[in-house]
Amino acid sequence: MHVTMIGTGYVGLVSGACFSEFGHTVTCVDKDAGKIEALQAGRIPIFEPGLEKLVQSNVAAGRLFFTTDLKQPVANADAVFIAVGTPSRRGDGHADLSYVYAAAAEVAEALDGYTVIVTKSTVPVGTGAEVQKVVSETRPDAEFDVASNPEFLREGAAISDFMRPDRVVVGTDSERARDVMRELYRSLFLNETPVMFTARQTAELIKYAANAFLATKITFINEIANLCEQVDADVQDVARGIGLDGRIGSKFLHAGPGYGGSCFPKDTLALLRTAEDLGQPMEIVKATVAVNDQRKKDMAQKVVDACGGSLQGKTVAVLGLTFKPNTDDMRDSPSLDIIPALLAAGATVRAYDPEGMEEARQMLDGVEFCDDAYDTLPGADALAIVTEWNAFRALDMPRVKDLMRSPVLVDMRNIYDPEHMRGLGFRYISIGRPAVNP
Repeated sequence: MHVTMIGTGYVGLVSGACFSEFGHTVTCVDKDAGKIEALQAGRIPIFEPGLEKLVQSNVAAGRLFFTTDLKQPVANADAVFIAVGTPSRRGDGHADLSYVYAAAAEVAEALDGYTVIVTKSTVPVGTGAEVQKVVSETRPDAEFDVASNPEFLREGAAISDFMRPDRVVVGTDSERARDVMRELYRSLFLNETPVMFTARQTAELIKYAANAFLATKITFINEIANLCEQVDADVQDVARGIGLDGRIGSKFLHAGPGYGGSCFPKDTLALLRTAEDLGQPMEIVKATVAVNDQRKKDMAQKVVDACGGSLQGKTVAVLGLTFKPNTDDMRDSPSLDIIPALLAAGATVRAYDPEGMEEARQMLDGVEFCDDAYDTLPGADALAIVTEWNAFRALDMPRVKDLMRSPVLVDMRNIYDPEHMRGLGFRYISIGRPAVNP
């Protein structure tokens, strides 16, 4: 089949490359000429494990193309996916759908024959109906259906998530559109992947409900971690104890500095605003957003407390800037709250991240960016681990201690064993576990 992907951001590029791996002919379209030129030259604008190889192999096979002109790719397409950004609208938290509707109007102009227009972007309930209205008004003669096909891709594991998903959700009431979507995902049918067909508005809500639930689960275990610290309990044992219950499950029960990234922050806000507009407030999600915002701020105070209550004239080494490992994504990363708070408290901050340095330099002022983990440490009064990159899981801790002025480690991801750290002579503060002193 012929697929056109509008937008070469994270979702569009990964989805386009994976559809081409399924054997479809895919053209990815973007208005950013520089990005398209880079992709045509084999340069990938985002860091995602395995993506560069996947793109290059399918370009070489003649199944994957990149262009700034959508006219011909849309005219030839069996399905056109809209995968443009839907950021939080400044001022009110609603999803900004201007890029979606602009793309829909451009797609409408180029339609030639029956086409399924698919919203891949994360969009609020009712967006598909509005896209249908935009296309119908722009091209009253067009033969098309609008479907919703939300993505469930984890940054750092997106290719695996697309190729071996827990489920595929498709929202449409058109049997003709369902046939097209079945063919697109035929490879997954053969693997017996659950493919769920629903009404369009239901599919739109499934995406938001999933992200809100996962965000709530993260925030819940973070609040349990706070309680654990007060009663000398271990949050990791608590998480395991409840996660072994099949009704709860172990995923997303890892205490830390709060959720960030491109999805959870904006999607929980958008869901709240939609519910409020409909007179159906969602108090659990509202509390989740508020608690998570405060969580990031509280992490900086952990570092202050670990340094005796003041950071004036002190140096803090920070390892990890991206919101999670295996991505270069800095959007709503906890580091964007933690580091400015450390600077405001009087600290000198030295920082390093394996993939996020370029973006971090544009988003964080007053930080000394270093070449590697050990480069952050000479004379440091504290080390804070913010992101659990594998490179930080096996640091040479005797070397770390020798480089630091004071052996204070604030581990916001619980990647080290407290008693081992005590034996090495560290004051070790983690999340939801008793602090240990040498």
